Amino acid sequence: MRILVTNDDGIGAAGLDALAGALSRFHDVRVVAPDRERSGVSHAMTLGRPGRIRKVDERSYSCSGTPSDCVILSRLGAVGFEPELVVSGINRGPNIGTDIVYSGTCGAARQAVISGMPGIAVSCASFEEPLRYEAAAAFVARNLEGLAALCGDDIFINVNAPSSSREDLDWAWTFPSRRQYRDRLSSFEAPDGFSYCFLTDGAIETSDEPGSDHRAVRSGIISVSAVLVHPQVPPGYPAGLPDGFADQRKGR
Repeated sequence: MRILVTNDDGIGAAGLDALAGALSRFHDVRVVAPDRERSGVSHAMTLGRPGRIRKVDERSYSCSGTPSDCVILSRLGAVGFEPELVVSGINRGPNIGTDIVYSGTCGAARQAVISGMPGIAVSCASFEEPLRYEAAAAFVARNLEGLAALCGDDIFINVNAPSSSREDLDWAWTFPSRRQYRDRLSSFEAPDGFSYCFLTDGAIETSDEPGSDHRAVRSGIISVSAVLVHPQVPPGYPAGLPDGFADQRKGR
């Protein structure tokens, strides 16, 4: 299988190397990844200026753009390789629940599905060094065809694994949890007239429901979730107009 591997941690990331190495044992792999860290860029694209691609070695390229750019440019032939599948990761840190909205790792998998290919996002659900990517890499390599088959026209697959050197961890089919970010702001007034604002680490509150991705990784097993690509409105919503909502539709 022809596989494009990308990430949002950048071309030199250890998780990227672990993933590409595991998949290269059995598949034709090319790496196209951002030339620097692009965490938190979600599905951002580069518009209005060219994307720059540089060949790193025979199977790897760096890109000046975002993870989504890496998928788009590769799909359109920028590196002379036509991928059948995109695997994005292995991200340094979790992408569970609401993280999916912000994640560049997940953005690349989402773009793959939009581009007509299966997309799989993979994360190591820890920030504690030393991070061990073996569990995530082995799970994806061993179950690649099954994970790809779970993708559809409107779905990508999101995998989160504990930091572990074990290659035989259990896994669970999960749903994304809900997370609340209690961000903190640090700012100062500079002599140039600007206020410089920095988001600093704050507490993250995560719902710990049975069957959620958070519960799985907290329990030491691998989480596999299906994520819808296209926004959908719940059936029958809204059931009627809310009180005080002016109905100005023609003939009403």
